[in-house]
Amino acid sequence: MIFELLFLGLVTGFVSGFFGVGGGMILVPMLLLTGLVMKEAISISVVQMVFSSIFGSFLNSKKQSGILVDGIAIGSGGFLGGLCSGFVVAAFSNLTLQYIFILIMLASILKLFFTPAEHDKKEKNQSILLLVLIGAISGAIAMSVGAGGSIIITPILVGFMNYNLKRATTLGLFFVIFSSTAGFISLSFNGHMLYSQGIIVGLASLVGVYLGIKIKNMINLVSYKKYILILYTLTFSIMIYKTI
Repeated sequence: MIFELLFLGLVTGFVSGFFGVGGGMILVPMLLLTGLVMKEAISISVVQMVFSSIFGSFLNSKKQSGILVDGIAIGSGGFLGGLCSGFVVAAFSNLTLQYIFILIMLASILKLFFTPAEHDKKEKNQSILLLVLIGAISGAIAMSVGAGGSIIITPILVGFMNYNLKRATTLGLFFVIFSSTAGFISLSFNGHMLYSQGIIVGLASLVGVYLGIKIKNMINLVSYKKYILILYTLTFSIMIYKTI
């Protein structure tokens, strides 16, 4: 299954870099289609997200400034929330986790659809405590279903805090560094990790991340929003198909 994992890593890395997501939202459904069960897919996804989020955030930092303070606040909350993910995975069945994933995707699609890609208003100044709280809740939920949290963070930042869409996805990927690292620790502690498969996917994803970020910087915001909605809808459809 090595070649399949390498291919999935390349595709997931591109998606991660281009859309500013951890990659779990696309990797988990694809792994399920290969015959793995939800908890196995989650474990591989978490390892991959550690690789892609760190490398992607490093590349993004060269193009965008002023994201460090908000990123650390949201990320710190995500780390705390991600530490709880192993206990959540242990407490729920594979089918229940899939339903949770589907509900998160549906809410994200609806919020992004009705929110403009670029606001005329300035970004709202938010307290550090609020950003930490948002990160913690998002991290606990997202990492429990193998997603990095960007699919929750991005609609919140764009829809409620007036962030530019590309800036929001950049912060979302930065957030994934913290949440995926915490998820990795938590899932490892609870004995749910598939290390070798995750590392193979993670290494392959680095190439995809580089290509994804490079192309992202060439796309205008309106088109970028359409691409994000297409990705979310496709992932949502795959999860519905696999669950039903």
